[in-house]
Amino acid sequence: MGNWQEHVAPWVRAIERRYDAWKYRLYYALGGPGPIRIQPYRGYGTRERVHVFGRVLEERGVKPPSETDRWWHNLLNMVRRLQSREVPYARLEVRAAGVEREVIADEEGMFDVWLEPAPKVVDGRPGQPVEIELVEPLSRRQPGPVQATGEILIPSPEAQFGVISDLDDTVIQSDVSSLIQMAHTVLFGNARTRMPLPGAAAFYRALRAGAGGGVNPLFYVSNGLWNLYDLLEDFFALNHMPDDPVILLRNWGVYHDEILPTRQRGHKLDIIQPILDLYEDLPFILIGDSSEADPEIYHELVQVYGKRILAVYIRNVSRDLDRPAVIRKLADEIVDAGSELVLAEDSWSLARHAARQGWIDELAVGEIRAEQLSQESSG
Repeated sequence: MGNWQEHVAPWVRAIERRYDAWKYRLYYALGGPGPIRIQPYRGYGTRERVHVFGRVLEERGVKPPSETDRWWHNLLNMVRRLQSREVPYARLEVRAAGVEREVIADEEGMFDVWLEPAPKVVDGRPGQPVEIELVEPLSRRQPGPVQATGEILIPSPEAQFGVISDLDDTVIQSDVSSLIQMAHTVLFGNARTRMPLPGAAAFYRALRAGAGGGVNPLFYVSNGLWNLYDLLEDFFALNHMPDDPVILLRNWGVYHDEILPTRQRGHKLDIIQPILDLYEDLPFILIGDSSEADPEIYHELVQVYGKRILAVYIRNVSRDLDRPAVIRKLADEIVDAGSELVLAEDSWSLARHAARQGWIDELAVGEIRAEQLSQESSG
């Protein structure tokens, strides 16, 4: 991030806050919000503490994807997502694992709270329910209480390892190296038209199951916007991806040191390190691609966590011919720190390495290969 953002951002943020305060005073004077919904995001935690987060928004009428949707339907849905109308400073009651807490959302409608449940209440199941209820503001156009039920991922004691993965060009074909192509894919497609990288779904299913058929926790950490959360959940369901990952995204707003969302490395490190610290007895596999800063981010993490990072898997998707040489240099330093970086062209190559290490079932390698070949031939 350039120094100009550090100098300018505080001024822009102050102006934005004053504008928002004026806007919402006028908004409520004219009748206030329409129907409100609570969007819980899948949280995560341990038997001792759980992390609950989500967003309070006005209902915007985004419709489920259909195979018959035309490009203008997809564009309209995307505009509704991106023009989400948040409910700032909403007051909510959060109940999970026998604990109740009041929480206040921020100016973007985001709420975030850690709860410390009694260990006897949380029984170790991978998914724990969380109930959220809006206390205020209440919409005049919405009878009855506003409630939502979410879920918290608590890794099973039998988990062999955790997986932290990027999304764009790691799981989903996005072509982030081409701004025009990426914008076309995002704006004019839907969850049915977005395509997984060949073999990715089978590979992540195999990682989740591990070598012993357990349930390994899966975290997606991306620079994508929270506005796309519903699209991602639909994408995972439609493409038979593991259905209970924790998805961690970001807001596109003005921060104290940033105007544009350019702090990719800092954003991901700020999210990944607390996960690694929370599950201090669990090793992790990190997965990304070569088109952005994933190799450098994961290299930095290996320097801190050493052998707890079982491996760094990087998909080679960059068009920069010099990029593989840069990554190979990082790979040498990662080996010196006690881990390993694998740069591969496809899911099958990564799966073969994981099977040799005993991290996934050997039988899954054939399933991944078959899925990859089928998707490549039909693509």
